[in-house]
Amino acid sequence: MILLQKALPMLLQNKNAVIYGGGGSLGGAVARAFAGAGAKVFLTGQHLQPVQKCADEIIAAGGSAEAAVVNALDEKAVGHHIDALLQKAGTVDISFNAIGVQSVQNIPLVLMSLAEFIRPINIAMETQFITATAAGKAMIKQGTGVILSLTATPGGIGYPLVGGFGPACCAMESFSKDLASELGQYGIRVVNIRSAGSPDSQVFQEAFTRVGEETAKSIFKKMADDTMLKKLPPMKDIANAAVFLASDLAASITGVTLDVTCGTTSALNYKVNYQEKFILFDQR
Repeated sequence: MILLQKALPMLLQNKNAVIYGGGGSLGGAVARAFAGAGAKVFLTGQHLQPVQKCADEIIAAGGSAEAAVVNALDEKAVGHHIDALLQKAGTVDISFNAIGVQSVQNIPLVLMSLAEFIRPINIAMETQFITATAAGKAMIKQGTGVILSLTATPGGIGYPLVGGFGPACCAMESFSKDLASELGQYGIRVVNIRSAGSPDSQVFQEAFTRVGEETAKSIFKKMADDTMLKKLPPMKDIANAAVFLASDLAASITGVTLDVTCGTTSALNYKVNYQEKFILFDQR
């Protein structure tokens, strides 16, 4: 039995949250955290089975959720879903987009095709524009609302072998700031969350299964070494950040990216060996 996360209880009571990509592991984690904080969640995805499964788990755990098939790259479909949500629930208070962007990585840019490079950029910007502006139109009439998005480490620093995913993250973060600057006057906050990648997410688990256990451990260690805290953020940390940003506790936060990378984008300090440093200090 899956229990709803209660780390931030009832911060989102009476709020309606729409989640695009709610059938994925991270989208599902955020949905459960929203529901655990009191929100009614409207999960969407291209296929009903995974989003319905997440909705059923939330309901079984005592939360409120509904599932629907919505293509987050289809402007009309997103608009119709928002209209239906408004008719049923009255408001759309939170919008969070967590759909995948189909990026090709681990290939040098000079060896990558244009199609491979541009695909994640196009998908990211199309879906962010469609879902965020649809929510924004509804929220303007309400005079309140929160629009959230999710990027990763390459949005904050140069990062090799990430193909078009890095530029996609940068574009999404810029779009989030620009949208915030336009919607703030209507009482709407727009915030992006930047993650270093969650090792317990389905995407990571599937990728590491393909490369084998030993290679996966090596990759995990390198990624963790790139962070200040020497660890990667689990999905619950991303979900908790989303709950906080969607709540009134973050009422004065907008137009920024909240960095939940364990320090990766502030500095890469994997070359620092403090044990050696302390030995040197002892000798002085």
